[in-house]
Amino acid sequence: MNKIFASRPLLASPVLASLLAVGSLFGGAAYAQDTQPIDRIAAVVDEDVILKTELDRALANILSQYAGRSEQLPPRDVLERQVLERLILVKIQVAQALGTGVRVGDPEVEQAIAGIANSNRISVDQLRQQVARDGSSFADFRSSVRDELLIQRLRQRFAQTRVSVSDAEIDAALAAQANSGTQYHLAHILIALPEGATPEQIATAQKKVDGVKALIDKGEMDFNAAAVRYSDSPNALEGGDLGWRSMDEIPAAFAELMRKMTPGQVTEPLRGASGFQLLKLVEVRDASQSGPKMVTQYHARHILIRTNDNVSDAQAKAKADTLRARLAGGAKFEDVVKESSEDLTSQTKGGDLGWFMQDEFGPEFGGAVAALADNEISAPVRTQAGYHIVQRLGTRQSDVSDQSKRAQVQETIGRRKLEEEWNRFLREKRGEAYVDFRIGKGSEQNNPPAEPAKPATSGG
Repeated sequence: MNKIFASRPLLASPVLASLLAVGSLFGGAAYAQDTQPIDRIAAVVDEDVILKTELDRALANILSQYAGRSEQLPPRDVLERQVLERLILVKIQVAQALGTGVRVGDPEVEQAIAGIANSNRISVDQLRQQVARDGSSFADFRSSVRDELLIQRLRQRFAQTRVSVSDAEIDAALAAQANSGTQYHLAHILIALPEGATPEQIATAQKKVDGVKALIDKGEMDFNAAAVRYSDSPNALEGGDLGWRSMDEIPAAFAELMRKMTPGQVTEPLRGASGFQLLKLVEVRDASQSGPKMVTQYHARHILIRTNDNVSDAQAKAKADTLRARLAGGAKFEDVVKESSEDLTSQTKGGDLGWFMQDEFGPEFGGAVAALADNEISAPVRTQAGYHIVQRLGTRQSDVSDQSKRAQVQETIGRRKLEEEWNRFLREKRGEAYVDFRIGKGSEQNNPPAEPAKPATSGG
């Protein structure tokens, strides 16, 4: 079924995870506007700027996360450049999103903020007070949430247009997993090389990665601290953590190594497309599934009224209320679908969506369906796509073991492809962007940051 109206992102992490990350790096003040006249510009990014106060807030947030562990952080100037580069990438992604027509309405921002408050088990008013205690304005926090949503939606569009997973790929991965459900928790350190690296650049990077490995082997620095201090990867400030990966998510060149390693081990330097890497096997677990997996499935039909640049939230809600009133007055559901529904895929089937699991079309839609009795019609339900009027037709218990496995494998392969393509896309956009550093090293020239400081080693 082509679920084009679904609010669930395809091959992308949930929006809420990105929103919660707002506080972790940007401190809710990624785009300060009400600054003092003396505020300096830290960097110019195309037609936008990053203010010194923005950078200072982001730095302060990182420092607070490493309170008591400051020795794990790189020198101040290197950390400042790492954080500034992240802020630059945010600016570039937001501009790209807006330039390609991505928009986020006020109701979506409010819904996301409510979700952040709920996940922290506080009210929105308490969240507002917390933001103020952290030294930020709520307007800045709203702006950062909106930008995170824009980036998430850009990434979703990118996945839908650039990433595809064939049935043959899924079949091959399932065959490879037949005798192994093992997953690996990995971390890495990347010493990057530019495209077309010269022999001198390769030799310098090789010396640096060897030095980092020597520090780890001697116990002078743990892996996470070395990643924060020396890695060129976007996840350096997270200690290089790559999370859990199944074997089909690990490049073939590294997969055999993982099978032979024990938790805690670190590979020798590995040469890849992006440069030299050190990989650490953190943990191993058995994620295999056995036996039937019974889930509740729902059968429902719906009417969709979309929101877009030409239809406001209030207009869509008013139209949905009118249609709901017609149904209450005795109008046939399939007739209203034919006349008014804007989900073209289900419109020709009377709005019928077939059988699906609760969260298949997103939490808002699924929650509304689960709350209905069979044949009951809902009030208008707001999702990312617009307003839905839903009628639940039935429920059943179903064994989805094979279906679930295929979906998981598809998600795994898609996530790996998306990660590779998205990182390549960001590097391309970063290279095309005009960036003028106004503070720190290199502020006199428009260049990407220099390599992080090399570790001292016994070999010089």
